[in-house]
Amino acid sequence: MPKHYLFLIAAILMETVGTTALQASQQFTRAVPSVIVVVAYGLAFYLLSLTLKVMPVGIVYAIWSGLGIVFIALIGFLAFGQKLDLPAVIGIGLVLAGILVIHLFSQTAGH
Repeated sequence: MPKHYLFLIAAILMETVGTTALQASQQFTRAVPSVIVVVAYGLAFYLLSLTLKVMPVGIVYAIWSGLGIVFIALIGFLAFGQKLDLPAVIGIGLVLAGILVIHLFSQTAGH
């Protein structure tokens, strides 16, 4: 796997950690989750910047935000008991389909 994809995956994971900690921080009233938010988002954007050296910003952002949506929806369900209705699940499925189309068929994805 190319190094820029590893940076992108790590950026997505850090963004997911940051967003999960944001929920746990209870509007920045809890210190430890609040610190995790800042550190995780900082790392996410740094890693994202490394990916942007090789891939176009539109493609990187589509993959980063799309997979972030999917992961946060799963974490919201598993960790916070947040349920999604059928239209939300279908919408998230369409986001995943879009990411697959970009990755499998786009010549601009920087494979």
